[in-house]
Amino acid sequence: MKPALQFRLHQQLTLTPQLQLAIRLLQLSQLELEAELRQLAEGNPLLEFAEENEDEAGAGETAPETDYAPPSGPAEAAANDVADRDEGGDWSDDGGGSVETPIDFSSGSGSGNNSRGDEDFEPQSAAPETLQQHLLWQLNLAGFNPRQTAIATVMIDALNADGYLAEGIEAVRAALPGHLAADLDEIEAVRRRLQGFDPVGVASLDLRDCLRSQLEQFDPATPQRGLALAIVDGELELLARNDIAKLARKLHAGEDDTAAAAALIRSLDPRPGAALDTTPVEYVAPDVYAVREGSRWQVRLNPDAQPRLGLNQHYCNLIARARGDDASWMKGQLQEARWLLKSLESRADTLLKVAGAIVQRQSAFLDYGPEAMHPLVLREVAEEVGMHESTISRVTTRKYLHTPRGTFELKYFFSSGVSTEDGGSASATAIQAMLRKLIDAEDVRKPLSDQALAEELKSKGIQVARRTVAKYREGLRIPSSSERQRIG
Repeated sequence: MKPALQFRLHQQLTLTPQLQLAIRLLQLSQLELEAELRQLAEGNPLLEFAEENEDEAGAGETAPETDYAPPSGPAEAAANDVADRDEGGDWSDDGGGSVETPIDFSSGSGSGNNSRGDEDFEPQSAAPETLQQHLLWQLNLAGFNPRQTAIATVMIDALNADGYLAEGIEAVRAALPGHLAADLDEIEAVRRRLQGFDPVGVASLDLRDCLRSQLEQFDPATPQRGLALAIVDGELELLARNDIAKLARKLHAGEDDTAAAAALIRSLDPRPGAALDTTPVEYVAPDVYAVREGSRWQVRLNPDAQPRLGLNQHYCNLIARARGDDASWMKGQLQEARWLLKSLESRADTLLKVAGAIVQRQSAFLDYGPEAMHPLVLREVAEEVGMHESTISRVTTRKYLHTPRGTFELKYFFSSGVSTEDGGSASATAIQAMLRKLIDAEDVRKPLSDQALAEELKSKGIQVARRTVAKYREGLRIPSSSERQRIG
């Protein structure tokens, strides 16, 4: 073996920092983009948001003037505008001065006075109480001994969002501290007491246990209480089918009494913990709007969803006066700001192109509803807009389109196709919409089986197997025909 020099020629794809930034911004949702831009703006003095300019402009007449350059305009012109300010500006010549804002003493309070009028304070909402907090508060007042309190605390911590002890009491025993050896009977006794807490039925093991614990809280003299307990103990399936006549025969009771007992059960809460669920509701703001103009559908970006990020003209002006390392650093920050603004322009342009291609392909959905949805795959849109499929995937993830039929994620408009008798194809979304329509119109006493649904679709020219119908039905979270059956 001897050392030697060798020359090799090969091609390698390298992502520039600008391209990496553009790809990262493209896949971010609206909220993630806002957070990302806030973080970037904090580290780059050349960047600022429009509302910051508005706040400074409203602070007083002596506030410095700044020109906002939105990303929809050419960033180069905004970055290169480094002309000197008018002589009446409030900033000192070396850029290190400060703004003198007059203090208004007419309100009777200075900078060191914390007494302010009630109108200066915004009302604050208290943090919502969680299910665990609500139960622990009751536990402190329940008169449990220390041993029982320790068991109950572990049990409360193990409850899910619906208030159920889904993992069972064995998991509770395993989670107890080593010095606290408790048998299952002792844990079960604590659990039964917890079920009487508010909301009644928490710490239940399953639905039957939850309903029974709530019924047991009723006065024994309550009409139909005993009959309702019998139904919960052994006839929940018949109750789900609303087969009152068969329930009455099996329980040797009158149909009127059985119907009243069923109504009593339905008044109970099958998810007692859900009322105290503190999970915040997430609201979706559309990125793009689909609007009809004449006979054609057009797309427009939501202006409120576009980041109002621009260049701080004051710091741009300082670049012309900076020297040495300061000048090099500020020019580097300016270049990064330009890249960011161009990436935002590219993101908005790409989103508009992709949304436009989707709306053009799915105009029938906008006109007639889900049953008119056409099959569509990423490759078709990628070829139309001249981009890679991975780019289309990034653009359509967590980006939303507002239409007269609702707001949908862009991915909603993509689905595979199923062949039809006339040689065409129908999208899976359209078939699911047809299935839902057929099931909504069925006789609840004789619901359509999966095979019957497949036959109905075949009569409409759509060839699908029974197992395909079952898959689509389960995707829609629709029960089987036996579970949908209602008698009486």
